[in-house]
Amino acid sequence: MNLPKNLKYTESNEWISIEGKNGTIGISDYAQDQLSDIVFAEVIVSEGDAVKKGDTIATIESVKAAADVYSPVSGKILSVNEELGGTPEVINTDPYGVAWIVKVELSNPTETEALLDATAYEKLIQSHE
Repeated sequence: MNLPKNLKYTESNEWISIEGKNGTIGISDYAQDQLSDIVFAEVIVSEGDAVKKGDTIATIESVKAAADVYSPVSGKILSVNEELGGTPEVINTDPYGVAWIVKVELSNPTETEALLDATAYEKLIQSHE
């Protein structure tokens, strides 16, 4: 399982990469593996939208299940990955790269302190297996 050390994770399997006061959000390798073959992805927020920590930002469907994706932080949506709608399967092959979901400007950077580092996230997912 691929868990980049430079990312922060949520208990609901999202990741965020922080650069200054901006973040990039996606779903973890563990999440895509649990979902299996992803067949549909819809980002339900738009550029310029304000989101709060815990708001639904996307829906992902696989051959096994459907799942909502939640924002791990509050902020303003800077950009949305428009490519996911046409090629949702990239979430399975590159969850930390081309399959990012949204980029956000953090309105409360201290929210990231409550997120999990890679070691804590790995322990969490091992407890589910």
